[in-house]
Amino acid sequence: MDISPRPRDLGPMKPRSPRLAVRALVLDGDRLLVVNAYPGGISDLWCAPGGGVHSGSGLPDNLAREVMEECGIAVEVGEPALVNEFHDPATGFHQVDVYFRCRALSALPAVWRDPEGVVTERRFVTRDELARLRHKPDSLGPAAWGQGILYDPLEVIVR
Repeated sequence: MDISPRPRDLGPMKPRSPRLAVRALVLDGDRLLVVNAYPGGISDLWCAPGGGVHSGSGLPDNLAREVMEECGIAVEVGEPALVNEFHDPATGFHQVDVYFRCRALSALPAVWRDPEGVVTERRFVTRDELARLRHKPDSLGPAAWGQGILYDPLEVIVR
């Protein structure tokens, strides 16, 4: 008879609703705006600026707010370019990002701080520089410098 301690059966994990987020594809000539959104530089992963959607506000308004917070610039939000999904099987976290082509209405300020303290670095990179950076999603470059809209199916989260 096995008498080893066993974790209490909590039943199946309750499914969580996906989190909706928006992200900006901001080009300056042939350079794309990217951010490192890990407080304290705990990761070398780069992505497009943006964040979670607040209920009662449209996707473009949410995106303009997020880019202002994370980068200190105003943007004009254009058409969608990419829908990307990712999830963390260990926690049940699931996020759907909608990427929009955006036009910067101002330059990156020399002095800036993300009020949420999430984005620690922001910069414009060329296609070649992006290819050498660890970034997500994998389709970031094709979405930024391509045409039309892409769909990235569900993938496992990367830290």
